[in-house]
Amino acid sequence: MADFLKNILGGNKPADTPVPAKADSDFADFAEAPQPTPLPFQTTAGGLTAGGPVPTARPYTKWYNVHERHSISEFRTEGFILAVIAIICTVHFIGSRLNRAKSKAWAKAHAPLLTSEFAQVGFGGSRVSGDESDKVLKEKSLFEYASYATGRQNVAFMDVKLSLMKRFNPMVLYPDFIIGFLFDSYPMPEDSVGATIYPFDGKEAQIVPGVPGAAERSKDSKSTYDGFVWAVVNKNQMKQLRDERYDVSITFTKDHPKLPIWTTVMSESAEITSALLTEELVDAINKAGDLFDYLIITDQPVEKPKTLDEAVPRKRIFLRYRLPSSNNYEDLLPLFSYFVRLPDQLASVAHFRTEVLRKVKSVREENIKQIQKLAEDEKAEERALERDKAKKAKRDADLNALDAKAQKKYLEKEKEKEMRKAAKKQTVRG
Repeated sequence: MADFLKNILGGNKPADTPVPAKADSDFADFAEAPQPTPLPFQTTAGGLTAGGPVPTARPYTKWYNVHERHSISEFRTEGFILAVIAIICTVHFIGSRLNRAKSKAWAKAHAPLLTSEFAQVGFGGSRVSGDESDKVLKEKSLFEYASYATGRQNVAFMDVKLSLMKRFNPMVLYPDFIIGFLFDSYPMPEDSVGATIYPFDGKEAQIVPGVPGAAERSKDSKSTYDGFVWAVVNKNQMKQLRDERYDVSITFTKDHPKLPIWTTVMSESAEITSALLTEELVDAINKAGDLFDYLIITDQPVEKPKTLDEAVPRKRIFLRYRLPSSNNYEDLLPLFSYFVRLPDQLASVAHFRTEVLRKVKSVREENIKQIQKLAEDEKAEERALERDKAKKAKRDADLNALDAKAQKKYLEKEKEKEMRKAAKKQTVRG
């Protein structure tokens, strides 16, 4: 008690004397641990100070080496696709180059002849010289080339079309070869040229209006000639032409001793053949050889006319031959030259006797009668349909005007009437 009071009252001890505390047995380990001492400051090569994370070396991994992570065998599909694309592009490029080379060879060989015969050749609208063969043809596609010529006596204009094989696309070319080999009705792929001349036939003033003196010249024009169908045809093309062309189908076929054995004449009259089959034409066909397909002079449509407007005569001259693989046109130029000058010969010699023309016109008149009969039959059917529609409309109007009882009687009478008609037909047949 005395110590307690001394502690409260302070007693006789000085106040600043510390009282030592008893150590807790639970924290003995911590009490005995030495005090930490700071480490000296050191700099590293990476610029980090002491106490910071020490950088480590980059670990080795395949992620940084593409050639170790992947192999060429993983890209076989992509490589195959790229190889196929490269082959397709190469074949396409080579095939298109070959077709352009063929068209340029044809234009170079025929440019002097065309420019000497026509005032305008090509689609440029200006006069082309014989040395400018690149302006003769126009590329419509990779396998079709076209040309145009006008400005010549007796000729309104001429169209030329080159049809080449699709060398740039073997996926189409080879199946065409196979199908053409297996089926005669399917044509084999080939390089060919087709030309069509449209003669004036005395219509210079209508086709070329606005030229001073054209009307006076047309009155005295000698560009007219009689209408007929005549052709010299390669026998390999004869069946196809008869099936596809109406104008040639109305002729009869006969071999001629002047022509080679692989050709034949398709004509409407022997007198027409004797007037048109000249020695110059025979020599040109012999030089052209098997490349010649046909030469057709016609005034009838290619497809069978179904109306009177389609049956109106339109005179044209067709020539078709295949292109040589060697691109040498020395043997074909005489044939094309004769074709260009043929309107002049027609204007001078294609005027035949009345008996010949009467025979030629009889076939056309018979066809016109058939067209007229078909047109009258169609009109009769239309009139019958209109009568049936009017009769049905009147019957519906009469029926709607009646009440239910009257409608029933009307329908019963109508049914009885139909039954009497059916019975009458059966009696007549019996």
